This record gives sequence, C-alpha cells and structure tokens, in this order.
Amino acid sequence: MIVYGTRIRSDINFPLDIPDDQITRPEITLERNPPEMLTSSITCGFPLYQTHGRKVYLYSDKVFDKISKTQPWCYEVKDVLRFYWFSGESTIYYQFDDKGDSRLLSFWFIHLLLPLYFTLEKRFDFFHAGAVKTEDKNILFLAPTMGGKSTMTDYFINQGHILIADDKVATFSEKDSFMAMASHPYHRPYRKFEELGFRVQHFENLCEPIHALYYLEKGPASSKPCINEVNGVDKFKTVLPNYLNMLPFRMAHRLHYLSKVLHSIKMFRVQVPWEIKQLGSVHDSICEHCRVLL
Repeated sequence: MIVYGTRIRSDINFPLDIPDDQITRPEITLERNPPEMLTSSITCGFPLYQTHGRKVYLYSDKVFDKISKTQPWCYEVKDVLRFYWFSGESTIYYQFDDKGDSRLLSFWFIHLLLPLYFTLEKRFDFFHAGAVKTEDKNILFLAPTMGGKSTMTDYFINQGHILIADDKVATFSEKDSFMAMASHPYHRPYRKFEELGFRVQHFENLCEPIHALYYLEKGPASSKPCINEVNGVDKFKTVLPNYLNMLPFRMAHRLHYLSKVLHSIKMFRVQVPWEIKQLGSVHDSICEHCRVLL
C-alpha cells in the first residue's frame, strides 16, 4: 500500500483499495504490540485535539520543547487505539483498546496519524486543503471551516480532474520548487466521521510543483465568480490558519517554511457564489484563470 508516496508494510490487511505499484519514498512498517521498553518510556503528554467524536492525546518522555533522536512518541485515540514510535525510526506500532478494529485503525492511521508522524519526522509540511491537477498544473483549494474546499475538490474530481489530496496536502521543498505529494485515492466530500469516503477514479502518484493557491471566500448567491491576487501580509494571514500541526516546538521552522512557500507561489482569492448551481461557473473561471497563469 502506498500513501503519501510511502510504502506501508503491515501485519494487517487494510480494508481499502490503495495502489501498491507507485514510485515511493522511504518505507514504513506498521505492526502490532509495541515493545515494553517503548511503552514504559512514555511519561508525559497533553490533549492534542478532539475530532470525529474522539479525544486525542500526544505523549512522549519529556516536555515538548524540541525533538531529539530516538525520542519516544505515543498518539492515543481514546478508547480506540494507540500508536507508538521512536523518532528517526521507520516502524510504527499499534495497540487496540476496547473499541478498536481494523476499519478504525485504517482511518486514524492514514487520515490523521501519518500527517502528524511525517511532520514530526520532518518529511513533509501539511496544509489543510484540497488539491487537484488541472490544465497540467497542481492547485490547492483553501478555505475557512465549512468554506467549500471539499465541495470544490469534489466538483473538480467529477469533471475528470486528477485528485492529489482530499483534505491534507503534503508539501516539501526541492531545489527552487515546492512540491505536492499525492496522498491516497479516497475522498470525503461530506466528511462523515471516521471514514475516508469513496475511492475516486482519477488518481495518480504525483510529486510535482504547486502552481497556485486558491482561497475560497463565500459570496452572494447571485454574484459572479471573481478572482483576485492576494499579496503581502494578507497572504500570510490568510494561509496561516490552514497550516496543519502548528506544534509550539516546530513553530519557528513552520513560519520560515510558510514564508518561503508564499514568496514562491502565487495566491488568489476566489469569491464563490454561495449556490450549488453556480459551481460550474466557478470551476470554469478557475480553469481559465489557471490556464493563462504563468
């Protein structure tokens, strides 16, 4: 199974249809029953967030002021399961709690644990966005909560555009470009709890430069789509809330990385008429804008 360009080798069968024949980055092994030396080294932690009706915690062996080599980690989904690993190592262990099963493990591992793990391991920086390939260009859709990025991503997919990432976009720098790594071929347009959604037809293993960021903004239902470039500090303020895993001990790196991304990639605010029948005109406007954008 390939997720975020990484081959996952596991002792369980994921109940998903994910390709296994793509170009990959380093491999990860996922296996049951963490060693006692790892579990016993966990001594402190804090509530990370609450999502999908679950409480989630992050633990380690010390106050989180930096990440050291071989530092132990535990990501707990209350009453469901826990994941354990050491920094710098490529094996992640899982341990079920009373309500855990392979279906829930699949969701939490792919959708939430891996983005955090890749962030802590400094492999990727993640944006809360949808991403598609259109006009041979990779573009990201950002928006406030319930702001339409899933709906827009879904519409583009249904028009035959290639899905890059549904909700969490993995990015990294390569020479003078900022790349987007394809995630997996599942899409959640209606955000049902603890489900990856449906498998899309148009998905490829892509690792290509990001061409543009489109920030979706609610407009009157009777208005026409309007696209304007965002510049300066407004650009930074708009994207920052969509930057995932802003852990305090990674803040300096992340702000530096974000400033470089925004210096390199153009960003545009799209006024979206808040009417489902207008999605076609928004799609056409973005495609035309992207087509002529250098």
